[in-house]
Amino acid sequence: MLKKNILLALLVGTSAIALAKQVEVVTTTSTLASIVEIVGAEHTSITAICTGKQDPHHLQARPKYVMMARNADLWIRTGMDLEIGWEMPVINGSRNRNIRPGQSGHLDTSEQIQKLEVPDAGMLSRAMGDVHAQGNPHYLIDPENAKIVSQVIAERLGMLDPEHAAVYAENAAAFGEEIDRRMVDWKAQMEPLNGKSIVTYHKSWIYFTNRFGIDIAIELEPKPGVPPSPSHLTQVVETVRAKQIGIILQEPWYSTKAAKRVADKTDARIVIAPTDTGGDPEGNGYFELIDLIINRITED
Repeated sequence: MLKKNILLALLVGTSAIALAKQVEVVTTTSTLASIVEIVGAEHTSITAICTGKQDPHHLQARPKYVMMARNADLWIRTGMDLEIGWEMPVINGSRNRNIRPGQSGHLDTSEQIQKLEVPDAGMLSRAMGDVHAQGNPHYLIDPENAKIVSQVIAERLGMLDPEHAAVYAENAAAFGEEIDRRMVDWKAQMEPLNGKSIVTYHKSWIYFTNRFGIDIAIELEPKPGVPPSPSHLTQVVETVRAKQIGIILQEPWYSTKAAKRVADKTDARIVIAPTDTGGDPEGNGYFELIDLIINRITED
């Protein structure tokens, strides 16, 4: 790992960076990995645990994930309990003390994010479904949040690899500038939906819809993590008709059975879009992911 390389360099009287390898980074999601690839460039080696085709809520800790974490210099997580079911079993199994929470090799990118849908602690219970106590963790599909995350990642990489700190900062700044440039077109493309309502399957889209001025009228799930019921779908159909909603938006890993029941009784169309990079061949990078989501939502 990076610290061992630096120690070896000091022992042999050679500069630390001369012997230092790439910073080994493990991210919990593919979207985080896509941002690290831009910020870290050739100075980092990146592996993502959860691919864009998997639901990060329900991933299971597996031996291959433990092996991925064993030699990591930096573990980066989305946080806000998104990985709560499998993160610590993987870290504990790796026996890598450097990536444990509280260590410099552990980074929670949610810490500087303005969190949405944070429940009242006094009201929180299992009866509410799979509600995250720290708020909704799906913040990376808001490009403005991705800018913040890129800066946080650059700072931590610079701490672990000081020689390339300026490079990481420059790459994060360039990423932010590209977001700003593309945001002009993204907002123009989404303008016809500003002030309109849509239906989503799960509470995954609030950061994205807030950014572009869209209202989520109702979810197909009656509660987060609870499958759609016939009585709830009747309510969804009534809402779609009353608000003249034209879009039902959901991730590819959910069944479209419930969405089709609603679409068959209304004029709404079903839009399938991933919330993470790699969930679709057209969205393997961060910019491509946002392009994909917006193109599918706005297509006729």
